[in-house]
Amino acid sequence: MKITLGILVAIALISIAACQAQAIASDPFNIPPATASTYPMPAATRPAKQMPTPPVNHQPTPTPKPTTTPTELPSSVSTPTPLACLQRGGRIEEGSLSTKLLRLPLDFRVYLPPCYAEQPERRYPVLYLIHGQSYNDDQWDRLGADETADRLIASGEVPPFIIIMPHDRYGNQVEPGDFGQAMIDALIPWIDRHYRTIPERSSRAVGGLSRGGGWSVDLGIGHWQYFGALGAHSPAIFPDGARNLRSWLQEIPSGYTPRIYIDVGDKDLPEIFEAATWFEDILNQMGIPHEWHLFTGFHNEEYWKNHLEGYLRWYASDW
Repeated sequence: MKITLGILVAIALISIAACQAQAIASDPFNIPPATASTYPMPAATRPAKQMPTPPVNHQPTPTPKPTTTPTELPSSVSTPTPLACLQRGGRIEEGSLSTKLLRLPLDFRVYLPPCYAEQPERRYPVLYLIHGQSYNDDQWDRLGADETADRLIASGEVPPFIIIMPHDRYGNQVEPGDFGQAMIDALIPWIDRHYRTIPERSSRAVGGLSRGGGWSVDLGIGHWQYFGALGAHSPAIFPDGARNLRSWLQEIPSGYTPRIYIDVGDKDLPEIFEAATWFEDILNQMGIPHEWHLFTGFHNEEYWKNHLEGYLRWYASDW
């Protein structure tokens, strides 16, 4: 039988198609790659739907103010240069005022801390320091109260504060007289009017040495409304103060007792040593917190000068 060329070609095409069908049937994974239009991707593998970008708010959003002052500055912020006035120190002024309570004017010295003039908006705590018997308002100055304060303030160890050094002209009297009342009624109000003080008891302290220590007890406890701290350095307690000390302490409302510092030398005068330890015993009996120091030394300026820096640090510790 004669086979034509067309018939042979047809037979060959049929054989190839049969082989392809058998291969597909035996290998179910031999599937040509599908296009996106042919085989849609499962929902789990589809690209996430793109949400429209919200419109940009061109109004500035205020940054909330910090509730506390940061303790560290960013590295890009430069540290301010220390004020030159700190190195120049403070200055001493002298003043005098008249009051009906005293026969003669009340003289006093004022220590103004470094940068007082250069920082006119700043207000300052005040320390009243009273001299001893037979001395005057220059005693604390001679002991170096101003130079010591300058150094501690310039180094940043204590905040700046004002020191008032009044003159008790009647230091030879056994009873205190009206000097203390003159301080309360005349001197303190005058200082608060003429200098940039912080006129609050928490920012006002009183201290004294020897007879001045007796005054600090009378003023700091008998007039507790005016002072947040008192220092009695080798104190000569007045008889009137000794009689009234317990009742004065009992009258102070809870939480308003001033901070109290007492110190005395182990070789001090017997009557001074006895007065200091008696005062401390009263405080212990009444459960009143205080700071007590028995140092080595006599009843003299060398002793007080040696402890002057400690005194000033203590007064300024709450400021």
